[in-house]
Amino acid sequence: MDKPEACTLPTSDVPLRVAEFTDLFASSLVSVDRRSALSLRLVLAGPAEATVRDLVRRESECCSFFSFGVSAGAEVVVDVGVPEAHVEVLDGVERLARGR
Repeated sequence: MDKPEACTLPTSDVPLRVAEFTDLFASSLVSVDRRSALSLRLVLAGPAEATVRDLVRRESECCSFFSFGVSAGAEVVVDVGVPEAHVEVLDGVERLARGR
């Protein structure tokens, strides 16, 4: 059975999660590439791998509409995808990553 495409993160926890992503981007973000309307690539410094994997795991648990691909080497590459109905959420991730 598929999970519904929804975010189940309690509203009171949203500011904390946003702060975690903000801190990660501020300390480790190397580049942001909007590959398509539904796809975003984030490149982060390699030492951030454990933090990235933890955040992606937790975000996948509460926001089933996200798809994440993580590969790591010298840098950590995170490919983020969403279905068309959630493009605004991806827009928000991009704005957060770019510090806007």
